[in-house]
Amino acid sequence: MLEYALRRILWVIPVIIAVAAVTFFLMYRAPGGPWDREKTLPAATLASLNAQFGLDKPLWVNPDAVRELRAQGVSNPLALATAYIDSRFLNYMTGVFRFDLGPSYASKGAESVQELIARKFPISLKLGIVAIVFSVVVGIPLGIIASLRQNTWIDYLSLGTSTLGVSVPTFVSGLLLLLFLASSFNFSPIRGPEEWEGFGRAYLLPGVVLGLGTMAYMARLTRTSMLEIKRQDYIRTARAKGLADRGVVGRHMLRNALIPIITILGPAAADLVTGSIIIESIFGAPGLGREFVESIAKRDYSVIMGTAIFYAILVAIANVFVDLSYGVIDPRIRVRR
Repeated sequence: MLEYALRRILWVIPVIIAVAAVTFFLMYRAPGGPWDREKTLPAATLASLNAQFGLDKPLWVNPDAVRELRAQGVSNPLALATAYIDSRFLNYMTGVFRFDLGPSYASKGAESVQELIARKFPISLKLGIVAIVFSVVVGIPLGIIASLRQNTWIDYLSLGTSTLGVSVPTFVSGLLLLLFLASSFNFSPIRGPEEWEGFGRAYLLPGVVLGLGTMAYMARLTRTSMLEIKRQDYIRTARAKGLADRGVVGRHMLRNALIPIITILGPAAADLVTGSIIIESIFGAPGLGREFVESIAKRDYSVIMGTAIFYAILVAIANVFVDLSYGVIDPRIRVRR
């Protein structure tokens, strides 16, 4: 089990490299730059900013630096090779593996990307926690009740609610909720910056809206899994032995039905934590998702790439925990070489 866990954790490294390379290539291929909004800055100042943040270097390799060293009479192969690979991409990748995601261009280097993530991510994390709790607490019981009351009005109501939750995007349900509360109750769930500092009611409505889709999908998946297990022979045997319905549902049906639920719960949890970009924009939450959108408009390359890598790590870690949890939930599942 330990060897398997180490292999799964080591697979995170190529994932980080791939995400960093693709994000880097897409950002620097996009038109514009981080100083496009600085229309009043003179050319000398822009050149100084590019030199300060390494934006004057070539993307991949730096043959100009090698020519300059050779013109100075330097013939050391190591020095020439170091100068040759002194490029934006390799410098950035080196920084990533030193846990240095670079400075934020929008702040002119006053704040690093790590500091920005540490300041903004807790808000996104709290929204994700509310959404996950709502999805699990509502979705799984809803699916269980629907499977136990199959083809009744409770089942039809559950199916209708989950279908609506899966079909309606979160940005539509969020806007509809805002309009409904504002027009019917003269109430706006948009809070001021100071109300997002703790863990209060400001997170309730946006967290519920964020978790609606996952809750609906989890309810449908739970219902399907429970109905499939309900028809198995060992369930009929358990009932024939005189076990109470609560014991049959809790010990036999639900435990086996959790396998597909856990499979989607890990990635869904990472998606809820990292996918609150639209919800944060709608409800005015100053989280990392909103900062990510604003950094794209500002061409803040280091924030875009650092946030993408951070999110990729969260998703990869969630998948590792899902794989390792199978053996805990179902003892029949064992890791084999």
